[in-house]
Amino acid sequence: MSTSPANAVVYEPKNMRFRRLGPSGLRVSLFSLGGWLTLGGSVNDDLTREIMDLVFRNGIQTFDTAEVYGNGSSERSMGKAIRDLGSKRSEVVLITKIFFGTGNAGDPNGSGLSRKHVVEGTDASLERAQLKYWDVVIAHCPDVSVPMAEVVKAFNHLIQTGRCFYWGCSAWSAEQIQEAYGIAERLGLDPPLADQSQYSALHREPVESSYTPLYSKYGFSVMDWSPLAGGILSGKYNDGIPTGSRFDTNKDTFSSAIDSLRSPEGQAKIAKVRELTKIADKLGCSVAVLSLAWAARNPNVATVIIGASKKEQLLENIKALEFIDKLTPAILEEIEGVLDNKPEKLPDHGRAM
Repeated sequence: MSTSPANAVVYEPKNMRFRRLGPSGLRVSLFSLGGWLTLGGSVNDDLTREIMDLVFRNGIQTFDTAEVYGNGSSERSMGKAIRDLGSKRSEVVLITKIFFGTGNAGDPNGSGLSRKHVVEGTDASLERAQLKYWDVVIAHCPDVSVPMAEVVKAFNHLIQTGRCFYWGCSAWSAEQIQEAYGIAERLGLDPPLADQSQYSALHREPVESSYTPLYSKYGFSVMDWSPLAGGILSGKYNDGIPTGSRFDTNKDTFSSAIDSLRSPEGQAKIAKVRELTKIADKLGCSVAVLSLAWAARNPNVATVIIGASKKEQLLENIKALEFIDKLTPAILEEIEGVLDNKPEKLPDHGRAM
C-alpha cells in the first residue's frame, strides 16, 4: 500500500552503521539492498515497495540497481517505490550501473562504455526511474574496446552535468583501476571511488589480494555483491537442493550453478559451510548471518549488498549487524581454520603523495 507524503516514511537509522564510499564524503549504509528483487529479473512493483519500505525502516538507505536488471524495469520500479513511500530524495543513496543496455541487440552503440552509451544509457535510466540524478553511476564491467581515457571522461561528464555525484566500477582488475586513477590524476578529473566486487568467505579475491594496495594508496573501497556466494553460505544447500529453492524451481536458468554445486569442488564448499554452521550455532545465529557479519567486518568494504524476494529473509540478514562485534579474534581464527583460503596479500606501499 502506498504511503502518502503526509505519512511519509521517516528515516530511522536504528543500529545501522555507515561508511564512506572510497575517499569521498558520501556515507552509505553498511548493508544495502540490491535491485534485482525477484528471480529471473522479473520485477513486481508492490514487492519492490514493500521490501524497500521494510529495509528503510531498518536503517538501510542505500539501494543498488542496473539498467540491465529486468531490462530497465528494476530502475523504474525502484524510482516508483521512492515516490510512493514519500521518501525525501536526499535521505537515500541510489546507485545504478551502465554497460549492458536494455536488450538493444541490433544497436552497436546500445551497450558498452563509450561516451555515447554512458551518457545516453544514464539519461534513459533517469527517465525510467523518474529521477533528476543518481548518487553513483557504476561502470558495470570493464570495456577493453574503449580507451580508458574516454571512459574516465565520460563518467566525469555525468558528474559535471549533474546526472550523478560520483562514479565507480564493477569487476575491474587492479590494473584497470590503477590506469583510471592515473588518467584522472593527470587530467584533474574524479576517479572511480569503489568497485562492486564479488566477495564472500568462499570468494576472497581480488578484494583481499590484488586490490590491497589500492586501499591505502587511494582510499579505494569495495561494494560487496554475492556475500552469500550465490546462496551457498545461507546453508540451505547443506543437505542437497531443497524443494522450492531457486535452484529447484529454475533448473534451466541455474543449470551450470547446480552442476558446480554437485562437483567435487562444490561439495568441498558445502563441507566448509557445514563447519561454519557449527560456529554460527555457538554464536546463536544462522550461518547466513555469520557470513554477512564476516564480510561486513572487512574495513575496506563500504557496503554489503543483500537481496531477497522474501521479507522474512531480509530481516534475518539484517541481524548480521548484531554479530559483527561478536567475531572475536578467537572466532575469526576458528573461521579461518575452516575456510583455509586466505589469499596472499600484495605489498602495500602506502598512500600516494
